[in-house]
Amino acid sequence: MDLVTFADRLPQDGETVVGRRFVTYAGGKGANQAVAAARMGARSAMVGRVGDDLFGPQLIELLESAGVATGAVGVAAGVSSGIAVISVGAGGQNRIVQVLGANDTCGDTEYDAITGLLPRASALLLQLEVSLELSLRAAELAARQGAIVILDPGPVRALPDDFYRHVSVITPNETEAAALVGYPIAIGDTVERAAQELLQRGVGAAVITLGAQGAYWTDGVSGGYAPPFPVTAVDSVAAGDAFNGALAVALTEGQPLAGAVRWASAAGALAVTRVGAQDAMPTRDAVAALVQR
Repeated sequence: MDLVTFADRLPQDGETVVGRRFVTYAGGKGANQAVAAARMGARSAMVGRVGDDLFGPQLIELLESAGVATGAVGVAAGVSSGIAVISVGAGGQNRIVQVLGANDTCGDTEYDAITGLLPRASALLLQLEVSLELSLRAAELAARQGAIVILDPGPVRALPDDFYRHVSVITPNETEAAALVGYPIAIGDTVERAAQELLQRGVGAAVITLGAQGAYWTDGVSGGYAPPFPVTAVDSVAAGDAFNGALAVALTEGQPLAGAVRWASAAGALAVTRVGAQDAMPTRDAVAALVQR
């Protein structure tokens, strides 16, 4: 669950600012991306856990109302649901503190659920809100079965070398990419160098999202920049999740990477025009209309 404050500006270290508004929204990277894929018209299923707190039933109900199958979402006793405390500034920029909660208890049960779902799946969306061991096992299994494996490496952490080799597309933002490669990322030579380094580690393709500057993509054969769509940003919290969900659907429908990234960029752009996480995931019709402008 996302606990969100809005203020005219974000505080500096040690500073208190007075906010304008406080809201709670259903969130979580995996859940957001499952909803994003469902809004794009895909058959979407979520694997994970919620806590036995008051947020757990709400999170499951909201996933179901968005058309996401929740049969593989369990309940962890005595643990909170995953929580994100988010501060949003006037321009839509944000700062986030996550508490993984029930996500951190996922293990063999979830792996078994993934094993049962993968034969009917064309793509697996992974994030790093569960253990690296579980994510790596799931990526290995999906890759063996020929599914597209998309990794959103957040919250960012060092990845085992083996992980990269099972990933079809890695989708870090510029901050995550910088943490993975060990140097600052900016549009131009450094982002292209970082993407090439990720390819050298074994991923099939790298897509580095650059916020209001668009995205850079490469598969080692071709590459380029997807320009941003001009929109008025109010909340950028779930833009990356909208991007990943739409990217997965576009790739499974056979779009080439360049077209899929443009489609995903449109979804991310629409997400920043609305407040919230799952509530901000755009519909397929809205994305198609923006792409065709």
